[in-house]
Parts: sequence; C-alpha cells; structure tokens
Amino acid sequence: MPHIEIYTKDWCAYCQSAKQLLQRLGYVYTEYDVTHDESLLRAMLERAPGRRTVPQIFIDGRGIGGYTDLMTLVRGGELPPAAAS
Repeated sequence: MPHIEIYTKDWCAYCQSAKQLLQRLGYVYTEYDVTHDESLLRAMLERAPGRRTVPQIFIDGRGIGGYTDLMTLVRGGELPPAAAS
C-alpha cells in the first residue's frame, strides 16, 4: 500500500473531498493540518515548491498536487481502490 500524506486546512472543502475519496478507496493517510501550524506550513511549502494551496498530497514521497490531481490519478486507474492495489 502506498504511503500517502496530505496537507490540509480545517476550512478547506477540497481537503475534505480528498480525504473522503481516499477513505472510500480504502487508503490510510497521514494528515498534516497547517491551519494554525506555521512550521507544518513551511514544511509543505518546502516539499511542494511553487504550490501554496491545500490540499497538497504526496504519494510515496512524490508530490502529486491537490484534489483535482488526485481525481485524475483515480480516474486514470493509477490509484485503484486499496483492495485492488
């Protein structure tokens, strides 16, 4: 199973959608809420240069982008349901 990390903010609808999609697919992920944590936000910005929006999603250490990028992977079959991977 891939190691998935997601940087979020508590008010972000795209963050909620990304987490719900990952849960529906059966994936476990590590969430980093950057809403009030400046050090986590800096870490996210270092890992995803040029990207300032949330969510920022990393699969096996590789930044894939946000929710729409996650959907593209799922629709393209690159991130199948966990039971199938």
